[in-house]
Amino acid sequence: MENKYYNFDPSVDTDERTNLEIELLLEAVFKLSGFDFRQYARTSIYRRICNRMQLSNIPTISKLLEKVIHEEGVLEQLLNDFSINVTEMFRNPAFFKALREHVIPELKKQPEIRIWHAGCATGEEVLSMSILLHEEGLSEKSVIYATDMNTNVLEKAKQAILPLNKMQTYTKNYLQAGGTQAFSNYYSTDNRFAYFNPSLLQNIIFAQHNLVTDQSFNEFHIILCRNVLIYFTSKLQNQVQHLFYESLSHNGFLCLGNKETLRFSNIMPHYTQFNPSEQIYQKIQ
Repeated sequence: MENKYYNFDPSVDTDERTNLEIELLLEAVFKLSGFDFRQYARTSIYRRICNRMQLSNIPTISKLLEKVIHEEGVLEQLLNDFSINVTEMFRNPAFFKALREHVIPELKKQPEIRIWHAGCATGEEVLSMSILLHEEGLSEKSVIYATDMNTNVLEKAKQAILPLNKMQTYTKNYLQAGGTQAFSNYYSTDNRFAYFNPSLLQNIIFAQHNLVTDQSFNEFHIILCRNVLIYFTSKLQNQVQHLFYESLSHNGFLCLGNKETLRFSNIMPHYTQFNPSEQIYQKIQ
């Protein structure tokens, strides 16, 4: 049977039957796993569903739904597909440079620093933050909480082992972000991988947390959730933005991705745009 989803075109609106199939699939995923993707942006979810169908040679969404219900391994695969795992070290170097030059001086005033990386994926940005804190002399009084809904990517993040072929790009990012040492000082290598220094992980707590269904669990001086909200519907974005507001200390900082903003949110009056070009906001009330 020809798989009509092989040639997926996200610019084409899904028909009523396909939308119903997607709704039933997401409802089943929620009932079976507790993970709620029903308010994720539909185009992104549809693309990931089609990718799974291509990889597993499944002809229709209804057939995928059947397998999700009856085959535990398929559900696990789909949960991984739905997770947002695109990341790199010192991603968007200008952001990390702004963090170093403008936010870190404010954090230095605190007796202790609590940082939340929400949706940390495989941990590249968490490692970047740990390096930055080390170079600014803040490691000793800082704790980084690195969370994601996907336990598989959290396990990878805990290992701090990255492909060697990415180090050239990461070195360039690090230097553009204002790095003060040789980037290679932070890892050892074999012919395939870079093994980051265990000392970088000492102040990091990795934990599962679902932004859609879980609550605030601490008060933080800075929250980073970059390039995650763009995958959510407006309603879910608003819900998560309120979660972050509840989780920030007074004068705490919220850092979003460069395509994300609080500008049109009803939570914006509680913030000031600390660095508008890099989407860094400071809680003021």
